[in-house]
Amino acid sequence: MRTSIATVSLSGSLTEKLTAASLAGFDGVEIFENDLLASPLTPEEIRARCADLGLTVDLYQPMRDVEALPPEEFARALRRARHKFELMGRLGTDTVLVCSSVSPHAVDDDALAAEQLSRLADLAEDHGVRVAYEALAWGRHISTYDHAWRVVESAGHPALGTCLDSFHILSRGSDPKGIEDIPGEKIFFLQLADAPLLAMDVLQWSRHYRCFPGQGGFDVAGLLRHVLRAGYDGPLSLEVFNDVFRQSEAGPTAVDAQRSLLTLQETVGLAAPPAPVVPTGVAFAELVTPDAAPVSAVLGALGFARTARHRGKPVDLWQRGDARVLVNTKPAERRDGTRLAAVGLESPDPAGAARRAEALLAPVLPRRRAPGDAPLEAVAAPDGTELFFCATTRPPLPDWRADFEDTGAAAETESGWRVDHLSLTQPWHQFDEAALFHRGVLGLRPQESVDVADPYGLLRSRAVTTDDGGVRIVLTVGAAPIDHTAHAQHIALATDDVVAAARAFRTAGGPLLPIPANYYDDLAARYEFADGELETYRELGILYDRDDRGTFRHCYTRTVGRVFFELVQRDGGYRGYGATNAPVRLAAQHAVRGFTGG
Repeated sequence: MRTSIATVSLSGSLTEKLTAASLAGFDGVEIFENDLLASPLTPEEIRARCADLGLTVDLYQPMRDVEALPPEEFARALRRARHKFELMGRLGTDTVLVCSSVSPHAVDDDALAAEQLSRLADLAEDHGVRVAYEALAWGRHISTYDHAWRVVESAGHPALGTCLDSFHILSRGSDPKGIEDIPGEKIFFLQLADAPLLAMDVLQWSRHYRCFPGQGGFDVAGLLRHVLRAGYDGPLSLEVFNDVFRQSEAGPTAVDAQRSLLTLQETVGLAAPPAPVVPTGVAFAELVTPDAAPVSAVLGALGFARTARHRGKPVDLWQRGDARVLVNTKPAERRDGTRLAAVGLESPDPAGAARRAEALLAPVLPRRRAPGDAPLEAVAAPDGTELFFCATTRPPLPDWRADFEDTGAAAETESGWRVDHLSLTQPWHQFDEAALFHRGVLGLRPQESVDVADPYGLLRSRAVTTDDGGVRIVLTVGAAPIDHTAHAQHIALATDDVVAAARAFRTAGGPLLPIPANYYDDLAARYEFADGELETYRELGILYDRDDRGTFRHCYTRTVGRVFFELVQRDGGYRGYGATNAPVRLAAQHAVRGFTGG
């Protein structure tokens, strides 16, 4: 189906918004009145600009407070409407959005509302315009879609229909199944938005916290199915009021918006992009650093061996069990310090995964290949992390390690060691985009967002995982932009015995993150432990958590540049990440300013 986006959903000037919408592949736009009023372009110039960009103007909006008014107020509304209809002719659009009234002058009289909307539609018809009447969730007397439809149906005017808005419907908890009782030709327009599930005033919720479909907690796909069953065949349009989007670059936001509609259409069966190729594990995590010594020292203390060296690049492969870390010392990254720059994802079909990513607008990364290099497909995540689709020891697929030469050092081969999860800090304006990207492009399942207390604010976190936990990525938004510790990334390494691993790391000279004694006093009050168990945890800085399935023990190294390591032991099917311990860990990291180099 055709896709459209309201200009209010994007930041910048009207020209910038239109350009971004076009480049992202939208077919049309809704022109928000404030954007037109603030533009130096005439309506004719805006119309021409849209035509040049391949965009139609699908809707002009909003027209407010025009129904159920006293005669003198309605006369003023008609005068205003006549001017707007003439403007729409110059702009080249034939549909106007009319919101249910919030005017203190409006009266609770459906018959009067229908009669005045019919007179408004008479005037609109004279100008070749259709009126799409929408129930605002905070409308004075009409606040539900079914009530708005009853008024439209009662008016019985061919130029009067309804506009359905997923936020206004779902935020009130209305049952969208009744949409199927509305004739499809009377649904003049459909606006889509998602939102996190918040307990707050619906007007403030609407004006500040809407997001693109798939980024919130609403069943937007379910609503869309009802609209399609009613026979609607107009554009799928996004109308999203969001403080973050309006402060972000219009181009990436528009791409994120289009990706949300592509994913939504796939969900309801309107589109069939290449099927998701869900990764099965983490092949490697790649660190980029200006100085390999500090991170190499930490890896060595963790029991990793430098088993291979890339034939043509300054990249070393460190390995223990099935956990692999690449250390890249390319000089272009010196100013950035040590950081987690790339992730290799085990893929059953690397080429298919790349096709899926490209179809959902993920930027495919060019790669310089020397003769004989393994063919690796890579795309960029919203935060810039490079994601490689690859295979390890799975003929006939090429093994990515073919690009490396053995150093002669043997890696520990004990079972249990692997990458448990990766934590990637997101730019503040791309957190929701990242969750949708990993779900839509990679087929990972987003978990609920979690807020944890950092000493300087709140840290927001959301995990995206495979069903079996083979891939776990935790997306976070740093709470304190001026503090590098709050923006650290980390690699969590699974082991069958975290106590032995922590003790061996410390014995090898590795610096563990010290945890305050008060934490263990509280732990003793909450749980019962075997003799000496809690003392061992206190000695090694091991934290503890449990859920309804099992237990979780974990500890942390000090930070190297922008990266630290976590040692974790999951027992009995524990599913979480020790979120209850995160405030203690964050405070400890702030206290020690855990930089050891890089």
